[in-house]
Amino acid sequence: MGPSAEQPHDWKGTAVNRPEREAAVRRVMERVPPPVPPELHAEVVRRGTRMLRRRRAARRVMWFLLFAASIAFVVWAVMARPWVEPPSETTPPLTGW
Repeated sequence: MGPSAEQPHDWKGTAVNRPEREAAVRRVMERVPPPVPPELHAEVVRRGTRMLRRRRAARRVMWFLLFAASIAFVVWAVMARPWVEPPSETTPPLTGW
């Protein structure tokens, strides 16, 4: 007969109640973690330093691009003056009245 629908089940499909789950979690948490090889620390520090250096470079490039785009926009705005109404081309200007 298969597991009932009322009880929680583990990955094997067998019924597990709350105290059994808590005991299993305690056993996992009380285990001593495996030792880390000493040469692993130097490798991790090297990779982390490289990653931070790349992030810093990417951040600086993005700030530079933002600055350059801002300068380009200001130069365009000064040259094109989009806030000024363009002169009318349908009627001649009134002069000499």
